[in-house]
Amino acid sequence: MCCHQPPCPSSNESDREAAHPVASYPEQGWSLLCNGIVLFEDTGGLLPDGRSIPPHGPAVELAGRTAAAVRSYRRRAGRAQARCVSR
Repeated sequence: MCCHQPPCPSSNESDREAAHPVASYPEQGWSLLCNGIVLFEDTGGLLPDGRSIPPHGPAVELAGRTAAAVRSYRRRAGRAQARCVSR
């Protein structure tokens, strides 16, 4: 159950990738979001029911810079999530 306020979007909502990461493994290229989605660095993912989300990321020339920014955000958000989980 999500402890964020406002709660993270569910895996069925259109903005599902906005959920907070609960585990991040940038060296492996994936993160687990609060709503159960496994999100990959190429912007593809897996839904909790096993269906896949095809990659839909930015243009190739921006992908490296964008991926680095996402990894940086997820590291910061992961620390915030750790505080949320440890309550």
